[in-house]
Order: sequence, then C-alpha cells, then structure tokens
Amino acid sequence: MSDLRRPRPGLGRRVRGLFTRLQALRAPSAPDAPALSLRDPWPGDPARGARLVKLELDYGGATLTLTPESFTTQGATPLLRAHLHGFTWLRDLRALGTDAARSRARALVLAFIDTPKPDPIAQAPDIIGARLTAWLGHYDFFAASADDEFRQSLMARLVLDSRHLSADLPPETIDGRALTALKGLLAASIAMPGHVPYQPRALKFLTPELARQFGPDGLHAERGPGAHLAALQDLTEIRALLQAASTPPPSDLLTTIERAAAALRALRHGDGGLALFNGTKEENPHLIDLVLAQAGRAKGPLAALGPGGIHRLAAGKSLLFVDAGSPPAPGLDRFAHAGTLSFEFSFGKERIITNCGAAPALSSAWSSALRGTAAHSTLNLGDLSSAEILQTGLGRRPQHVQAHREDSHGVHWLEANHDGWKATFGAIHHRRLGLSASGDELQGEDLIEAPTGQSFAIRFHLHPGITASLAQDESSVLLRSGGGVGLRLRAEGAPIRLEDSVYFGQNQPRRAEQIVLPGLTDGPQHIKWTITRI
Repeated sequence: MSDLRRPRPGLGRRVRGLFTRLQALRAPSAPDAPALSLRDPWPGDPARGARLVKLELDYGGATLTLTPESFTTQGATPLLRAHLHGFTWLRDLRALGTDAARSRARALVLAFIDTPKPDPIAQAPDIIGARLTAWLGHYDFFAASADDEFRQSLMARLVLDSRHLSADLPPETIDGRALTALKGLLAASIAMPGHVPYQPRALKFLTPELARQFGPDGLHAERGPGAHLAALQDLTEIRALLQAASTPPPSDLLTTIERAAAALRALRHGDGGLALFNGTKEENPHLIDLVLAQAGRAKGPLAALGPGGIHRLAAGKSLLFVDAGSPPAPGLDRFAHAGTLSFEFSFGKERIITNCGAAPALSSAWSSALRGTAAHSTLNLGDLSSAEILQTGLGRRPQHVQAHREDSHGVHWLEANHDGWKATFGAIHHRRLGLSASGDELQGEDLIEAPTGQSFAIRFHLHPGITASLAQDESSVLLRSGGGVGLRLRAEGAPIRLEDSVYFGQNQPRRAEQIVLPGLTDGPQHIKWTITRI
C-alpha cells in the first residue's frame, strides 16, 4: 500500500480532460439498446424494495423519503445521497420483482434524468460508475420492456455519463471509490457499441490502483472490513465484465482477488459476519459467502493478517481481532475510527466483546460518536479520542503504532503501543493481549505512560446477546451468552463498573452493556485483567 497519494490534478490533467471532452463530442450517438446484456450479481432485499415502492429509501439504518426534489436536495448525509444517486438500490426493486417495483424503477430513473441540476454528488466519478453499472446491470428488469421514449432517454444519459467519467479519470479519490469508477467505465465500454475505446483507458489505471489499494496481506488500504468487502465486490465485477468481453483479465487483478478473498475470510467472526473496525457493520453472512464464491476463494487458507494493521489470533473456539496498525492515511480515512488497540473477542458463533459499530449514513453526531475511542473496546485517556474525528476523515492521529506477535508457553501474545495522546498529554498506551492455546482464557495488560495525572477508562463493550452481572464484592463480572457460554472478567489495578452501551453492528441500534475499568494516572499506571471461560 505504498505511494497512496495520487498527485493533485494540474494543468496537464485539465488539458487532457478538455481534449477528452472534445473527442466525446465526436463520439457515436446513443445506441437503441445495450449490445451486451449485463447482470448485477448481488442480491437485493425485497423488504427494502417494498419500501422503495412507497418512496422510502432505506440504507444503513437511515431513511430518506423521496420527493420530486430528492435528486437536487443536499439535506441528507453524504453517504445517503451517494447511495441515492448511485442507483445500486435497483437490486432491491428487482428482488421484489413486481410490476409496481418495475414501474417505480422507471419513474425514479426518469426523475433523475429529467432533473436539470442534480445534486453535485451525482457527478462524482464513483457515483457515475455505480450508476452506469446499476443501470446496465438492471436494464432487462426495468428498461427492456419500456417504451421507446424512455429507452432513448436512458441510453442518451448512459452515453453522456460515460463520456464525463472517461474525461475525469483518474479519479481524485484514492480509496475504494476509484475502483467503482473504473468498473462503471468498463461496463459502458463492454455493453454499448461504439464505446470500446473506454476499455483500454480503464485498464490503464486499474493495475496501479490495485497496487495502491491492497497490501501484501490482501487487506484493503482503508483498513475497514466493510470497505474491504465492497472493494472485493468491485474487483469480482471487473473480472466478470472483462470475461464477458472476451478480454483476458490482467494477472495483477487475478492475484489481488485471490489475496483479498483470503483476507476477507480471515476478517469474519464465527457467526460469519465481519469484525467491526473502521466504519464496518457485521454485514449479511450470505452476501459475504456469495462474494467469496464469486472470487473463487470460498475455501482455502486464511490470510496471515498483520501487515495491514488488523491482527487475528485464534485458539480453540475463540477468535481475537485487534486493530494494532496506524490509522488509514489521509485520503483513505473517510470512515476511519479512533479505535487504535481496540479488540473484539468471540467464542464459537457468539460475539462477546465488540466495538460499537458504525452509522455513517445517519447524522454526523451519531457517526462521530461511534467513531470516537470511547465507542471501542480499548483504553480512553482524559475523555479524549486517540485521533481527532473530522467529517472528512481524521485530523490528529497516532504517529507511531507498533505491534509484535509471539507464542510463549502455550499463549499467543500480541504486544502493541501507540502515541495518539503524546501531543496532548505526553502519554503512550501499551497493550498486551494473550490468548491461551485452548482459547479458554484471554489475558490483558494495559500500561499508561503519562507524565501528568489523567483520568482513564478501559472499556469492554459487550454484544447485546451477552448478559453481565457484577459480583457483590465488585471484583469480577460474570458474562453469560444466549447460547450458554459463561465467562468471568477479573481486573487488578482498577475498579470494575457496569454501564450502558449501544450496538450498531447491524442497521438498527440495540441496547447493550459495557464493562468499564476507570482510574486516574499517577505516574505509569498498570492494569491487568483476564477473561476466563467457566
């Protein structure tokens, strides 16, 4: 994931863009229909489709009531607006499959086409790419049987969007959105006669983008399992598009898909969902299975995570995930959380210790709160997050994050530290986690190096399926899962409290609890704790 920063567009790029647009004026007129039928490979949700028929767009736990002004308004969150203008929700209407769903799809597509000045987000390269792919991938569902006037309007807009997208490459975004833009241009080049020249243009930028976005362990550079899943979906679609065009996929694409699939398998808890780091929800296990099947790596060895900053330790039926890497670089951090050295712990198919999840489609207040350090199972110092949360990414952040793994006396150890509070408090947080060979015990040690007294709280957010009861002497907490798994948490060096928490691992928030070890530093502070199966 080296060379993450793409040079800012200068005069040369602007001249090339103007030249491309002048060429576009001489490009072929809109065809009557796509030359090749494409098929969106991902399942939709008929329940969301039914809500769309009623003009309610549901995404990421947020709902947008659609009106004639929806394609011009900027009142919703950026992620919800991007989802609206990307039209990937057509798969929900297709999943519903009724005449009303087909009619609603046509009406909404036509409303967008007839909007003279849509929301500027509609012209972002990744949004155009998503829209091109969605319209072409669902053409047979909503457009093939429509009247000539509708199809002519649709094809004319497809041609126009393709020209704009080609002129805007390479996209300025360096995160996963660049892959979506390239995918859209490939779809247009393959499905529409006269647009074949777009294919080499898209492929020109694909290989360097793969090197920029994926590391040696296959992990995506945004360091969020959810972003990783979305990027792998785009890669499998790109490969399928090239195969449909009888174009051999680049070898780098095939290698990246293989590594990314192995990494995706390694990012799953025992319940099949994803670990909740950096803007991630659990996601639907059936969708993850389908993505892996499309990638061709539904089975096989797991990736040895670590170089990308997320570590996975497994023993017996226990899984431990730890975010022990530097936050994503600027330009890759729009979903980044201040969760350095946070961990998640599961036993079998049951999550025990989690992070709170994410809600980027909801209000900025909710999203910012869930991105803060206090919403993660780690140490929070001075009631200040270890990184500064900004709407567009992170400001202040840890500059040095170190991690080391070793096996000693039958225990899998991970030792890590970060300096996220060095600039504000002069403090360093050290964390040592050890998972026994049987998986029945997790040992933890937190050391705070702080020159001045600061309040701290070590948090263990519990999954909503876990009930917790504090011992009468407040020396331990008994944890019980819905499946009957029992564990006990004990601590040395800090008292134990139970407090309320919230879980956003799925679309709707759920009440939960958290264990808190509070205190005040007085020189180096050392807290030990264990979670033991009983």
